[in-house]
Amino acid sequence: MGHQLHGTGTVFLNRLCFYDCPRLFKQKTCSYTAKVGKFQKLNVASLAMQGRGEFADDVARSFNHKTNIGIGGELNGIPHIQTLREFPREELWGKVVMVRFDSKILLRQEFDQKTRSVLNAVFTIKYLHEAGAQVILVSDWCMKTSELHTESVADFLTAVLQIQVVPLQGISDNKQSKMLGLKKENIHLLENLSHIKEEVANCLEFARVLSSGVDIFINDSFSNSHKVLASTVGVTRFCYCYACLAGFHFEEKLCLLKNVAEARRKPYVAIIGGGNLYEKAASFQLLASKCQCFVFVGKMSFQVMHALGVSVPLDLVDQKGIDEALDIVRLAKDRNVQILYPKDFWCRSKCDPKQLQVFPSHGILNGWVPVDFGPLSLDEIGSMLTNCKKVIWIGPVNFFDSSNDTNGASKLAKILDRQSQCNCEITVVGTMACQLVRREKSLLSFINMIEGASVVWEFLKGRKLPGVLAIDRAYPFEINWNSIYSDPAQPLAVDIGSGNGLFLLEMAKRRKHLNFLGLEINEKLVLRCLDSIHQFRIKNGYFIATNATSTFRSIISTYPGELVIVSIQCPNPDFNKPEHRWRMLQRSLIEPVVDLLASDGKVFLQSDVKDVAIRMKEQFLRYGKGKLELEPDKCNGQSEWLKENPFGVMSDWEKHVLERGAPMYRMMFSKSSATSEVSVEDLVHKAG
Repeated sequence: MGHQLHGTGTVFLNRLCFYDCPRLFKQKTCSYTAKVGKFQKLNVASLAMQGRGEFADDVARSFNHKTNIGIGGELNGIPHIQTLREFPREELWGKVVMVRFDSKILLRQEFDQKTRSVLNAVFTIKYLHEAGAQVILVSDWCMKTSELHTESVADFLTAVLQIQVVPLQGISDNKQSKMLGLKKENIHLLENLSHIKEEVANCLEFARVLSSGVDIFINDSFSNSHKVLASTVGVTRFCYCYACLAGFHFEEKLCLLKNVAEARRKPYVAIIGGGNLYEKAASFQLLASKCQCFVFVGKMSFQVMHALGVSVPLDLVDQKGIDEALDIVRLAKDRNVQILYPKDFWCRSKCDPKQLQVFPSHGILNGWVPVDFGPLSLDEIGSMLTNCKKVIWIGPVNFFDSSNDTNGASKLAKILDRQSQCNCEITVVGTMACQLVRREKSLLSFINMIEGASVVWEFLKGRKLPGVLAIDRAYPFEINWNSIYSDPAQPLAVDIGSGNGLFLLEMAKRRKHLNFLGLEINEKLVLRCLDSIHQFRIKNGYFIATNATSTFRSIISTYPGELVIVSIQCPNPDFNKPEHRWRMLQRSLIEPVVDLLASDGKVFLQSDVKDVAIRMKEQFLRYGKGKLELEPDKCNGQSEWLKENPFGVMSDWEKHVLERGAPMYRMMFSKSSATSEVSVEDLVHKAG
């Protein structure tokens, strides 16, 4: 899929063509006549492409660009997440999949139907439907009209997708029973979330009801990723039977967001518009570490000019952000970042609104209000951008009034359009800026666009994005096993839910002829374990922060040696919360364990909670495809539970349980009866 690992520790995504797109969209017929209503400005026939494959080709072409993403750890709190593109397509068949789509993208009244955002948002839904999933859509739409009921939105989406979208009225506890009678060939739409207070409050009970009956959750609403909503964050606590994934649109925007903080291409210039400098000041720490120049073009330019000592009317300066403006000026000086501000302004007379005149920035007369930056400023910006290799434009170019006569923002958009044709990477952020660029850009230009400015500002501030963190973790793309283990051909033992890693670290020290891998969802614990690996110079042990339930197959299937042991020990020892009982073991984990395990491989399970141990045993027998056989304890009267730990190495929790005199419930599975006589000691010394 275009992933290549380089020695520099950078992943090069040069063509994100999601699977074999043309195969997915065959001719579909639909006798349902859509009532497009208020969305008539969208050419839905052009967007649907009549199923001939051009739609998918456009999606593939839209990702024919280069995006650099660093993999040397997390970037500003953004983890490596599990995506729909990387999820096994065959696992979607027959599953109930809920898609949280972005209404700002799919329900926008005026937009170019061939933009990447629209293509990928639509592609997520069509891909799931073509893969045999039962798709349920959910979103919020805050249009300023009472006519956009769920039925109207369903009609519009039907026309866009060329698949019948049927309203599913009511979000209640009986939603799951309602879904049983739904036709699989249809897509279903839940009611508008925008007026449900439990949505904004991230009410867990509402999230539980919303996700009832759902196997897989797809978040494709990137513009809400900075918010904590029940439909983007809360539902992930309950949709863990299979996976919580990022859709194609979400993944595209996340790649662009990460790329904003990548500074390999220089000079890198940040064009900054809008106001509220006080709220955005923290963002300049990251920008100053990446950019060589700040260009201020919006309201906050007056605060920066004031901080630089330029004489501007004080009524134009937001007093709340004066100290922050001074900090930004000092930061730019310390980091050797150039600051460019408007040298002149188009101003409107307060007495005669029709009268416009250009004033130098230091000479705005009383009775005049700036409405746009002037021609000298525009020329200076254009000249400065000539040699730039990367530009981010974030925030609107407006001041205390607006004018349709000067069009400074449109002229700036044209400058960036020309620059994009000269090997300059352009990223435009914000709804207003993106609208301008779409209107002014030529066919030859290529400009990245992120509509959600709030998400980008939060990212630049270094804050974690709740909507991103809620999605299942994934190991970043391909794994270079040669850099992890001194001998990656050795048999592999995997400890799922490795915790603080004491069991695995001790095993790695004792069993030099095996490689050990810990899979743990708690990233802080993994970092500590990796520090221990480095400290003790262990060459046959490693840890990965991931949700093994959804990533076990993708990680272990690339390992060059045999998988000989899988252990799951004392999952979720804190059972005060009932939902934890159902998170510990799922079919989506058991099946790949059984598939990838060597013919004489072992599965070791243990828990200090008998009900948990019994459930683990039942789950492995149920989903083991008839390939597993439970080994009795021959030294304990043929008991189903093993009296002793067969490895001779205990986890810290196991030690804690035994020290207080409580029992441990252990069991060992062998993949086939022919190898059930093979002891664990024989297995761990197999390579010797």
